[in-house]
Amino acid sequence: MRILLTEDNVALADGLSAILRGTGHAVDVVHDGASADAVIAAENFDLVILDLNLPEMDGLDVLRAMRARQNQAAVLILTARGAPEERVKGLDLGADDYLIKPFDIAEFEARVRVLLRRQAGLRSATVGFGGISFDLNSRTFSAGSTPLDIPARELGLLEILFMRAGKVVAKEAIIQSLTAFDDDISANAIEQYVSRLRKRLSPHGLTVKTARGIGYYLDKLPEAS
Repeated sequence: MRILLTEDNVALADGLSAILRGTGHAVDVVHDGASADAVIAAENFDLVILDLNLPEMDGLDVLRAMRARQNQAAVLILTARGAPEERVKGLDLGADDYLIKPFDIAEFEARVRVLLRRQAGLRSATVGFGGISFDLNSRTFSAGSTPLDIPARELGLLEILFMRAGKVVAKEAIIQSLTAFDDDISANAIEQYVSRLRKRLSPHGLTVKTARGIGYYLDKLPEAS
């Protein structure tokens, strides 16, 4: 999943982004409201984590502009402004959740998981397709009770395809989902990840198929006659 973290406290932003990247998400970080507004208008994110007390443009104004553009990314507000009227205003403007500073890191991680699961249209934390299941909380794939050991980039690609199993995902969308501002993934690299995934998935009855000129999709291998 691709996440935008908007937080003017650099130390806090560094800590939270490290936690999110440690669980495999692509994370972009900006430190002021104007930058957040510009990035949200130009890029696609699954989740925006938004501080309210931002320089240059208030977080609520960023949220208002975001929803006015019909941007449906999930929004988690992080703020020290905990008055009930502030929370109500943020929720009325389209925030999905609210976390008051200081907060517990475990609760922060849990709220992120819930919002990303909701964004994907899922009620359960476990998704199955073919002979493989995916635990959204731990971000691990398993075949039966056996966890699959998949390198980070390939895991990210499989997650994108798995959450949209049977549907074509454009190569450009895959690249954007896997990369943050400071990353650089080429189309050739995606092809290499796809090739490796095919080998890993084949024993479990799955494969990654190519929609020529468009992208890729996850599919079940035909059963042997």
